Amino acid sequence: METLSFEFPAGQPPKGRALVGCVGSGDLEVLLEPGTPGRLTIEVQTSVNGAEQRWQHLFERIFQEQMPPAMHIDIHDFGATPGVVRLRLEQGFEEIDHD
Repeated sequence: METLSFEFPAGQPPKGRALVGCVGSGDLEVLLEPGTPGRLTIEVQTSVNGAEQRWQHLFERIFQEQMPPAMHIDIHDFGATPGVVRLRLEQGFEEIDHD
């Protein structure tokens, strides 16, 4: 297992929290919580060693499209593909928008 940390600029924190996915399914689990204004922090616990650059590029692509809300995101990964990671993050963003 490897733990990775990332930080990106962000807007204001959301009001809600979200939990999407299920690590027990061989997929990944994403927990999104309100964070410090102007900061998005991400911690990834992954079973795939040496994948930090892949995660960095994935997050950069996602967050260049729009300014994310200020959050702390915990990701528990069990070898999910980048497409699944993006899907789970989008599900989480949608869920906190509806709170």
